[in-house]
Amino acid sequence: MEADGFLRRRRMTAERAGGDAGVAGASAGAEVRWLGGRIWGVSESLVGSLSPRIGGETEIKTVIQFSGGAPGVTLADTSEPDYEGLPQGASTSTHMVAGAVAGIMEHCLMFPIDCVKTRMQSLQPEPAARYRNVMDALRRIITTEGVWRPMRGLNATAVGAGPAHALYFACYEKLKKSLGDIIHPGANSHLANGVAGCVSTLLHDAAMNPSEVVKQRLQMYNSPYRGVMDCVRAVWQSEGAAAFYRSYTTQLTMNVPFQVLHFMTYESLQELLNPHREYNPSSHMVSGALAGAIAAAATTPLDVCKTLLNTQESLVGLPAAGQGGGQGTHRHITGLAHAFRTVYRLGGLPGFFKGVQARVIYQMPSTAISWSVYEFFKYGITKHQHEKRIAQRREGEKEK
Repeated sequence: MEADGFLRRRRMTAERAGGDAGVAGASAGAEVRWLGGRIWGVSESLVGSLSPRIGGETEIKTVIQFSGGAPGVTLADTSEPDYEGLPQGASTSTHMVAGAVAGIMEHCLMFPIDCVKTRMQSLQPEPAARYRNVMDALRRIITTEGVWRPMRGLNATAVGAGPAHALYFACYEKLKKSLGDIIHPGANSHLANGVAGCVSTLLHDAAMNPSEVVKQRLQMYNSPYRGVMDCVRAVWQSEGAAAFYRSYTTQLTMNVPFQVLHFMTYESLQELLNPHREYNPSSHMVSGALAGAIAAAATTPLDVCKTLLNTQESLVGLPAAGQGGGQGTHRHITGLAHAFRTVYRLGGLPGFFKGVQARVIYQMPSTAISWSVYEFFKYGITKHQHEKRIAQRREGEKEK
């Protein structure tokens, strides 16, 4: 029926795989060059715009010390900017810029491992796509399919990760502050962190889900698509627009507990490692890595189901649609419950933890990079704004 074309293309022969490796590699190389050009162009303008307007920010209070009747050095000139003061007064655009950069860097730097994770979660991998571990998978993919093959689908991810993480961090910071002031004023509130993480996940996944579908179909072994637009066009024509959100409820079911664990663990570790909440890159990296590892391991069963829903992998040995319980190739995995039954039937309980090693290896540096880059930009924007206001005040005093 509507997915037959996809299933036929997934059953490509091993001989054809060798011929397609060069095409896939060239396509992935073009994607990397395209993305590099975009990042280079954006980075030049980003450096000069690290100081977005901050609405409603209170004036910096200065204390002038007098010595012999002459104005001395202001307190603001010598003190460090209030790093954690940014969430109280920063405009939403500040968090969106920092979040977008963090999201793009996180996904792009860890993309080869993400490709391995997708393949290792396949329930019925072809003989040439059965890997012992993450390094074995990377080595064999590069050797047999080309050096650029693990990067295929990168541009789809980058396009989705920017707006998704911009919404994600902006919503999290805003809700964390607002709810924290209500629940536990003046202190860290785990409940506020968890609720803020849940709501921000709704926005993040809504923006990211179509990119995830395209990315994972391009990452699969013997993927029949020539590139991102070819994949989008084929999925739209054969399965309809709903296919891009088929895994949305599963994604939310996975990411809500993931983000609750992630944010609560991160904030708890920050209380332990960085109690004064200063800009401390090492504490952000360690907290982010551990939070990501714990959340990733706990939610792997849901991630396996999400991958199955996104890729619609061709599976043999299940009752085929309209065959009265006969055995055949299943046409569609239609929801979370269906995906759970399918995984359990084909892989048992161990099937729910396929690719857990790759998922943890991916998430640890991924969340460490995300938090480190986000906190760096947040700190940089704060400091830049602080220094700019000092310079403006000095200019005003000179004119007087």
